[in-house]
Amino acid sequence: MSTKVSDHILERLREWGVDHVFGYPGDGINGLLAAWGRADNQPRFVQSRHEEMSAFEAVGYAKFSGRVGVCAATSGPGAIHLLNGLYDAKLDHVPVLAIVGQTHRTAMGGSYQQEVDLHTLFKDVASEFVETVTVPEQLPNVLDRAIRTAYARRCPTAIIIPGDVQELDYSPPTHEFKMVPSSLDRSDWTAVPSQESLERAAEILNSGAKPAILIGQGAAGARAEVERIAELLGAGVAKALLGKDALSDELPYVTGSIGLLGTRPSYELMRDCDTLLTIGSAFPYTQFLPDFGKARGVQIDIDPHMVGMRYPYEVNLVGDAKATLQRLIPMLDVERDWREWYDTVCDNVTRWREVMERQAQQSADPINPEYVARALDPLLPDNAIVTSDSGSTANWYARHLTMRPGMRSSLSGTLATMGPGVPYAIGAKFAHPDRPAIALVGDGAMQMNGMAELITAAKYRDLWEDPRLIVAIWNNHDLNQVTWEMRAMEGAPSFLPSQQLPDVQYAAFARSLGLTGIRVEKPEDVEAAWRAGLEADGPAVLEFLTDPAVPPIPPHATWEQMEATAASILKGDADRASMVKQGFKAKVQEFLPGREKK
Repeated sequence: MSTKVSDHILERLREWGVDHVFGYPGDGINGLLAAWGRADNQPRFVQSRHEEMSAFEAVGYAKFSGRVGVCAATSGPGAIHLLNGLYDAKLDHVPVLAIVGQTHRTAMGGSYQQEVDLHTLFKDVASEFVETVTVPEQLPNVLDRAIRTAYARRCPTAIIIPGDVQELDYSPPTHEFKMVPSSLDRSDWTAVPSQESLERAAEILNSGAKPAILIGQGAAGARAEVERIAELLGAGVAKALLGKDALSDELPYVTGSIGLLGTRPSYELMRDCDTLLTIGSAFPYTQFLPDFGKARGVQIDIDPHMVGMRYPYEVNLVGDAKATLQRLIPMLDVERDWREWYDTVCDNVTRWREVMERQAQQSADPINPEYVARALDPLLPDNAIVTSDSGSTANWYARHLTMRPGMRSSLSGTLATMGPGVPYAIGAKFAHPDRPAIALVGDGAMQMNGMAELITAAKYRDLWEDPRLIVAIWNNHDLNQVTWEMRAMEGAPSFLPSQQLPDVQYAAFARSLGLTGIRVEKPEDVEAAWRAGLEADGPAVLEFLTDPAVPPIPPHATWEQMEATAASILKGDADRASMVKQGFKAKVQEFLPGREKK
């Protein structure tokens, strides 16, 4: 039997080492689905409940494997559904390939059913490469270039294949005019900055007495070098959320996350430093960086398109973080006296950890949401993969979970979209079937799409060597992050018609699928529930009934700001009494004396 275009596409994906494609069927890719049948489901077609989830699963797979994530969808509605996940990949700089169908060439331009101008649809999200295959000879070049571009630019790319083209006999490009041959190889490469720019950067870093380092996901491959330069400079290290797993939180000078969801030591580090080294981060909130003119700055980033945007850096080093730091470290002055600054940073970190412990132990009605995350922290396996959804849950993920060497974690860092927590974890399980995955999710995101993806987890649980996939739900009947943003930023009380969520029996739904399901209504049962989830022989849903009145207080909030917020919402907030009580209890922990040093 002749090789069809669809057969060749799957063969080429296999040659690129693609072992999973996350997708949802539709007649726009019927030719590809038939080819999957002929190919004995290689690469494996992973069926989600919705194309957006397919895209999120591809993003999660790519984030945790380092390999390109591939998703597939039909024409029109299926392609449209992919967009949110693909934008998540674009904004977080993740290599993802979308393969989408299109109506037959004979119907294009005829307002045919499900016909959408896919080039226009994808031209922004897949701006680095989007192409329609109209004849077999365009392959394999189009597919190869889409994959190579996704890797090189760390971005989503898309190829569009009309239904009738999928069914054509495959014929490769020939050695003729107007033909474009292709090849598979993608050699590794390393970018390094010039010697002169490294010397200028070293001069700036050597001049500082109070150095700070900010790292993002771009520093993940340079863990040892980041530790070395931090210790040589006597610097504190703050982490953007996408860089949470790039460096161990057990190091005494690591101040934790930065920003609205960050820690007070990170805020103090940026407020008081006189030099700033940013490595592999495009953290966008300049109000959490040093005041302009107060600190001299150096940035390292592999992408010249992303340097020099967030702060008036004096030197922008374009290069791989590991290779650049290896060249920069020998130029540093090791005779500098940084002990007083370093001790202050470490003391701030120690005190903050005590504050977080006290805040998590405060009573709430019924369960303190901070305690749920705090109770998980010491129980996390050394090889755990943790995903967080957007919302107030991300605050507790950012502040209470201690990343240790070997752990991985991520969330939708830049798009900050709701809904990726569960599909990220599913993608992670296909990337690392021998590791436990834990998704931290609010009830809003769970109702949006997480419940449906529990069906996907149930469908594929037997494929995973380590079958543990824990979905932990903070059930507070409230779209809590937006509720607090309305209170703090708009000075407005909670608008219940938009914010209040119905109570859903998540654990019972999980049990109906044959999964472990535990509903936790009392704080004394929280730790036991985590242990049960970690000991389960398959996916588990842990549903914690948490108090929506516990505030995710920004690290820079003052008493005056809290009083102003309280005054603005006392005029009509349905939960005003509990909110003021919990806010006071949380903030006062920062002003209590720390434990005596031994």
